[in-house]
Amino acid sequence: MSVHDITYDVRMARWEPDAQNRLRDAALTLFADGGYERTTVAEIARTAGVTERTFFRHFADKREVLFDGQARLQDAFVGAVTAADGDAAPMTVVATALDAAAALFPPERRAFARQRAGIVAANPGLQERELLKLATLTDAMADAFRRRGLAEPTASLTAHTAVVVFHVAFAQWISPDEQRSFADLCRSATEDLRTVTAS
Repeated sequence: MSVHDITYDVRMARWEPDAQNRLRDAALTLFADGGYERTTVAEIARTAGVTERTFFRHFADKREVLFDGQARLQDAFVGAVTAADGDAAPMTVVATALDAAAALFPPERRAFARQRAGIVAANPGLQERELLKLATLTDAMADAFRRRGLAEPTASLTAHTAVVVFHVAFAQWISPDEQRSFADLCRSATEDLRTVTAS
């Protein structure tokens, strides 16, 4: 390591407390302006005012800037299923899990989510990663429902139902001019599903 590198790290250290958010903001801006594929980690770090070393302390690679919330989302869903009353009906547990997930999407996150969705939609590789995220979440939910004692195919059907409702509500939440909360949209989508299945 050169003297220049040491000096640079010391100079940047005062920015560390908010480095992750600044890196995320810088990455989204660069992805939107120059394209995901053409944007480098070095450019993201430079725009955020940190070193590349700092970038890799927060993200494994530039793709994970867009997917680093996956573990928190899965934990929220699975944790709610696991903690639900043992006698609760499957769809009651689904509603509880959706409420827990919705807490991760406050109004101030909507602008980020809209911008992120546009970037993912423009890149086939990122679209594939998004589908994998949903598939992984569905598998984890199915395992959680099986641990509650649901047999197959009920456990898998219930898990898929929860993730589909989440996906539909999310698409509405990030649509232009939408103002309803994520929780309200999840409840609305759940009621729509009940109507469809009752017909």
